Amino acid sequence: MASRQNLRVLTIDDSRTMQGMLRKALEEAGCDVIQGADGVDGLDVLRGADPPPNVVITDINMPRMDGFEVIETIRTMNQFKHLPIIVLTTESDPEKKARARTAGATGWIVKPFSSESLVAAIRRVTA
Repeated sequence: MASRQNLRVLTIDDSRTMQGMLRKALEEAGCDVIQGADGVDGLDVLRGADPPPNVVITDINMPRMDGFEVIETIRTMNQFKHLPIIVLTTESDPEKKARARTAGATGWIVKPFSSESLVAAIRRVTA
């Protein structure tokens, strides 16, 4: 596992406010942050990332491609089929959580989030 100091995190969220909050929390935790503005953009960023991220954090409700499709697409990419994916969403519906797990999500965090809970979730899925 990469240490927290050199973890690279891809965040995918269409909210600029949320992108800023994630960047601040993760950079303060010593992570390198790359970001996608929605599902389509996030997958483009993932494909071009060098080095690739150690974990992806994605929202569910986004334009052009939702988080479920993002997770399913990542799981079809051989080089990323084991990449940890954390869903960060306002959704708390157990059916949506189960759908994300079935699609291949590794973890689930409900917004609003604390920096501590976010970092703890990243530690759990990258251990």
